[in-house]
Amino acid sequence: MTLPAFPLFVRLEGRPVILVGKGDAADAKRRLLERAGAIVVGEADDAALAIVVDDEAAVARLRARGVLVNAVDRPDLCDFTLPAIVDRAPVIVAIGTGGASAGLAAALRQRLEALLPARLGALANALRAARPAWRAVYPQAGERRRAIGDALAAGGALDPLRDQGDAPDARPPEPAATGSASVTLRLRSADPDDLTLREARALANADRVTHRANVPRAILDRARADAIRIECAAAPPGAAPGLTVDVEML
Repeated sequence: MTLPAFPLFVRLEGRPVILVGKGDAADAKRRLLERAGAIVVGEADDAALAIVVDDEAAVARLRARGVLVNAVDRPDLCDFTLPAIVDRAPVIVAIGTGGASAGLAAALRQRLEALLPARLGALANALRAARPAWRAVYPQAGERRRAIGDALAAGGALDPLRDQGDAPDARPPEPAATGSASVTLRLRSADPDDLTLREARALANADRVTHRANVPRAILDRARADAIRIECAAAPPGAAPGLTVDVEML
């Protein structure tokens, strides 16, 4: 499955961004750019990004210069789009629809605003401060990732949907016995939306994914991009250190 657009967070603080246009829409974009710390400049200035309101000729001129352009309310002319944002700094949740429906993105943002605790950023900062401790207790990356995943899972010690307060304790627990683990998923549907929570978590945590040739790409894409993928006719014997998920379609 091809992404309609590649999601990317860009640091704009102190960097120039071209803004072309006037009126309420341009004023709103200016506020957004200034909130991100960007230096708002005009069309004649040098910049890598531009936002254009109601000026197709300016879009063409800027793109000819190699500038990436967002044309407000013209998704067919956009090199990039601006998502709806839920701000729990340093946690930022961006919702994009590839320009299909700004209203849908806004509706999803409102739902997420109600769902995500206001002090979610405090948990993120606590996890950042505790990073050296997690590395010391769990020196292996896969083991560390799974331990953090367990802590952040629903009902876990650091469940991000539960308000952890202003100073959450994000220190790692002592590790349990480690070794090799293997999970076999026998899927009855080729639709990734039909994955159970257990199946989705297994794929997300896997270090290796072995699979049959008929397992759809959309299912395999639910695994991490850096997980090793091995196509095989049958489940491989033995298990390497870490978590192996073997996937087959029934």
